[in-house]
Amino acid sequence: MPVLVMKFGGTSVASLDKIKSAAERVAFEVSAGHSVIVIVSAMAGKTNELVELVNATSPLYDAREYDAVVSSGENETAGLMALTLQTMDIPARSWQGWQVPVKTSSAHSSARIEEIPTENIMTKFSEGMRVAVVAGFQGLSESGRVTTLGRGGSDTTAVAFAAAFDATRCDIYTDVDGIYTTDPRITNKARKLNKISFEEMLELASLGAKVLQTRSVELAMRYSVKLRVLSSFDEPNSNSGTLVCSEEEIMESNVVSGIAYSKDEAKMTLISVADRPGIAAAIFGPLSEASVNVDMIIQNIAEEGRTDMTFSCPTDQVLIAQEALNGAKKEGHINFSQLIADTNVAKISAVGIGMRSQSGVAAKMFRTLSDEGINIKVIATSEIKISVLIDRKYMELAVQSLHDAFGLEKIT
Repeated sequence: MPVLVMKFGGTSVASLDKIKSAAERVAFEVSAGHSVIVIVSAMAGKTNELVELVNATSPLYDAREYDAVVSSGENETAGLMALTLQTMDIPARSWQGWQVPVKTSSAHSSARIEEIPTENIMTKFSEGMRVAVVAGFQGLSESGRVTTLGRGGSDTTAVAFAAAFDATRCDIYTDVDGIYTTDPRITNKARKLNKISFEEMLELASLGAKVLQTRSVELAMRYSVKLRVLSSFDEPNSNSGTLVCSEEEIMESNVVSGIAYSKDEAKMTLISVADRPGIAAAIFGPLSEASVNVDMIIQNIAEEGRTDMTFSCPTDQVLIAQEALNGAKKEGHINFSQLIADTNVAKISAVGIGMRSQSGVAAKMFRTLSDEGINIKVIATSEIKISVLIDRKYMELAVQSLHDAFGLEKIT
């Protein structure tokens, strides 16, 4: 039988009633002739509760024991889902990561999937099992310890299983009914997209859209796994949700498909840095070693051998970045007169594969922001993206005005 992967997020399995509702969706796919692999998250709020217990017990915790504790939420959900399916006379059983096994690296709390052998589950399918309920977010290191994949890791688990089992599709059930042109909470003109390319979704996920974990989209693109994002609270039909697929499957590309935003951004500027070969490496090397996620970078024109260097990073990494750069200065690797951190900024991005063949997108974006009196602090571009940093107080106005300027309320 063809294999279908169905992933249910925490809000979709937040109670026994919701688990039953999710199980009914699984039963529908079983009746349609699928063997189903269900990936489940912990019940909504459960992981946060477990993290708090770990921190209360040992603030300087052993990462291996942290993973052992926080992964237990998914085990609970997997068992309850399997029991629910069994009451519906559907042959099902639960699987923890180590039983599959989901083989991962040993980077606890941020492990990466290395291999998913299919033999154990396929053997059970051949013996009559119709549904394998797998605990998401977790795996097994080479040393035999439980690992976790980081927040949102169940999305990555689901895509990895779809790739390993050559599934017809991977359905991600969540509390939203698809991918929107922007956040509907900011503008009621936001529209649900029927299809979006892997590249566009990857950009939107990395730029602030919270629907899918970035790593899951990267994995789907690499292995050409068709993803469908849909709500677990709507009636299912063939047009439900948004299909994330290859660019070739989209008849006509939109110039701009979405406006993303991130309010958790900071702009950091090194004042009066020596303008010499290797200075960029001297600055961004220590930041990389400190695992600071640098995004936008600008170097000003040098005067008298000195220049300013500006970059953006998440607000929760500002202190880490400051420590890394001050440490590099103390050791004599770099020299600057001042390090300024501005945490009152937001990143606004226009994303669309149609930018490759359409000129004037940047001009329209900059003109729209100018007409609203919004000053641009930093600009960064790629083939299908234009991002700017602006004052955070203008974030919603910028999203609304750009959504209108590119006519996104008209696309589907």
